[in-house]
Amino acid sequence: MPIVGTAGHVDHGKSTLVQALTGRDPDRLAEEKARGLTIDLGFAWAKLPSGQSVGFVDVPGHERFIKNMLAGIEAVNVGLLVVAADEGWMPQSEEHLAVLDLLQIPRLVIALTRTGLTDDETRQIAQAEVEEQVAGTVAADAPILPVDSLTGEGLDALRAALDDAIAVSTVTDLGRPRLWVDRSFTIAGAGTVVTGTLVEGPLAVGDEVAVLPGTHRGRIRSIQSHEQTLERVEPGTRTALNLAGLDTSTISRGAMLGRPGDWIPSDRMVVSLRTVRGLTSPLKDRGAFHLHLGSGSWPARLRLLEGPELRGSGHAVLTIEAEVPVAMGDRFILREVGRRAVVGGGRVLEPSPPRKVRSLDLAPLEASIEASPDEQAATLLAARGSDRVSTLAAHSRGGTAAHALVGGPVALDPAAAGRLTSAAINRVSEFQAANPLRPGMPKASLASQLGLELAVLDVLLTQSPALTEAGADIATSGFAVELDPAEQTAWEAARKALGVGLAVPAVKTLGLSNELVHALVRGGALVRVSGELAFLPQQVDAIVAGLTELPEDFTVAQFRDHFGLTRKYAVPLLEWLDGEGHTVRRGDGRVVRSN
Repeated sequence: MPIVGTAGHVDHGKSTLVQALTGRDPDRLAEEKARGLTIDLGFAWAKLPSGQSVGFVDVPGHERFIKNMLAGIEAVNVGLLVVAADEGWMPQSEEHLAVLDLLQIPRLVIALTRTGLTDDETRQIAQAEVEEQVAGTVAADAPILPVDSLTGEGLDALRAALDDAIAVSTVTDLGRPRLWVDRSFTIAGAGTVVTGTLVEGPLAVGDEVAVLPGTHRGRIRSIQSHEQTLERVEPGTRTALNLAGLDTSTISRGAMLGRPGDWIPSDRMVVSLRTVRGLTSPLKDRGAFHLHLGSGSWPARLRLLEGPELRGSGHAVLTIEAEVPVAMGDRFILREVGRRAVVGGGRVLEPSPPRKVRSLDLAPLEASIEASPDEQAATLLAARGSDRVSTLAAHSRGGTAAHALVGGPVALDPAAAGRLTSAAINRVSEFQAANPLRPGMPKASLASQLGLELAVLDVLLTQSPALTEAGADIATSGFAVELDPAEQTAWEAARKALGVGLAVPAVKTLGLSNELVHALVRGGALVRVSGELAFLPQQVDAIVAGLTELPEDFTVAQFRDHFGLTRKYAVPLLEWLDGEGHTVRRGDGRVVRSN
């Protein structure tokens, strides 16, 4: 069901007009009825001449309640700007038009109300003034229709204009439901109920929902839309959800409902920003601001990217005091606390930017703002180089980067993969040159130096034949440890000394560097049984073979005497044999493990 949102100055007849169109009074609060003033959001619905059902969101016009107005205007399909013919263009007419313009509400109709209080000349002057004021905005081509809500004059023409506007409006179904809560209350016998306009995907009874920001979850017990009980509700519909597992202390206006796992909140984002027309002084970084997104409002800090101040269009980093569920392309409004006015608005370009924002190329992000979720995911991946598949989906409304190199949970941009592969080869080659006796560069060190998660490095390695992985080390393909002449000479002398008998000299007396010893052990030329002792492989093989000559349950002394060793050698050798699984200790003795 398409949604029509009202906008306009206080006491210009928005609620009266909605009541005349729908037969329902949108003012639900006793204070509103007593004061004749809309304070909070109001809702009503009706059928248009075409048979199309339509919902109305009636927003307050008084400047004191602009936050409430902003909570209801974001999800509308058609805007209904109301201007009283007897008063003409007023301050909140301008501010509400600025909001419609900044949010780029796609279809607008202008109602010139209270025409019964004016003569023809005043009406014509008012219409000309409205035409002049909306020039150059999203409402420039909107039809202007004179109406009198009390007599009914012009209502049929207004209904027809709304029909025409709705006929060309679109409702997007991305399969990822999103409902910004604008009301939360408790009904006796039913429990917690929230209302909002459902966008981007359907919901059904029994669905699990997550409350964002936060970690609370609940389940949909029942659904109503315009007094009808439904099993399933489609996007673009005013919806009331009865929720199990949640209470009003955990969900209130400004929260967003979505499926668990679909959204990853962020407290910092890069945005395109446009200031309102007629801004008396430019925006500056040091101002205090409120970000309005969906039905929520949060204190935010602004950092302009093209200079210390802005009037017109530019880019900025917004840092918010809470984590907010945002995706690329989300529209927002910015109010400055000091001015107590809407000063700008725009779109989210990068929901989770790097710390060095100025390194970002914003042009591709701008170009993808209206693209499909898959194209947005590809653009975000190109900007980030790599990311988790789930994060890309969350920040692009479910998109996947079809060209990505994917390994498990991680996606890698091909262009970034090429750059990273070159960097990895260089780092590994440098490490091998400095450490020729090592089998390669430790994988964790390479990942750290490249600033990558190990999962991203794994994806890179599967795509790079120039690098090979051996256990915890990475080497260039074809790399092999080779001893230089001096090392070869030292090793020959050590091997000769070791081969005299099983009572081998201590490692530290062999004249080998620690690096060379480790290399020989890794290469299998040495078997190190303890910190002090190392044997040649054939010596170890002889010891293992000789175990069968010992009694079934033998002692350290029997082992020592059989091989002609002292206890200094026997104990470390037996502990090594235990560790390798050749023997098993039983009390004070040992048995040979059968293969």
